[in-house]
Amino acid sequence: MNMNLEKTVTNLAVLEITDGKFHLFERSSGVSVEEIIKATEGDLVVNGAIKEMKF
Repeated sequence: MNMNLEKTVTNLAVLEITDGKFHLFERSSGVSVEEIIKATEGDLVVNGAIKEMKF
């Protein structure tokens, strides 16, 4: 079975996976981009202002 993970949602953020890297898409309310960077072990791409998740 070949599974290609394209997006993951955690308690901190929504990350899209492209070209083997995590791209920060949205962040949880009250969570800073710096906290997400520290918690992410893989390559993380942050482009521009990252909006908070809306529920």
